[in-house]
Amino acid sequence: MKIFLIGFMGSGKTHWARLLSAKLQLPFHDLDTMIVDKEHRSIAEIFSEKGEEYFRYKEKESLEELATQQESFILSCGGGTPCFFNNIEFMKRYGKVVWLNTSVDVLKQRLLKERKSRPLIRDIDDDGLQRYIVRKLSERRMYYQQADVVVNEESISQEEFLRLLFSEQRNEEKNMEDDD
Repeated sequence: MKIFLIGFMGSGKTHWARLLSAKLQLPFHDLDTMIVDKEHRSIAEIFSEKGEEYFRYKEKESLEELATQQESFILSCGGGTPCFFNNIEFMKRYGKVVWLNTSVDVLKQRLLKERKSRPLIRDIDDDGLQRYIVRKLSERRMYYQQADVVVNEESISQEEFLRLLFSEQRNEEKNMEDDD
């Protein structure tokens, strides 16, 4: 089983990937960490030294390498991962894509606490942060909406998350049986 967690920065992808990894006994990977390890520099350094296009190419390369070389895993993707190089279609072909659809207010609360560790928003003031989130979400929503599973609840329990994840799978299996 291959599970790709997508959503805006601060939506809880890494948090949920770790929990699901432990519960489902699947390896956990973080796409940004994979890129940092390969490039031997931070995401901020990659963006400033090589640019976003280079970063997005490395992101695609790492995503495809993992998906084609490992049988099962939980992957926490970067917020923009599904939006470039048809990555969303690639992920859907290789596994199950789960969108953590977190509200703007919750994202803002979380990101205000993490702003210093996030180079893309480090220098944005409080009001600007909300505008940034709204703008970026509207740009990315068309990609996020293609996920196989959408998790809307910010305070969902682990059991509810798993139920959503696997009820979708049961529905897909039932639909495949109905087609036969």
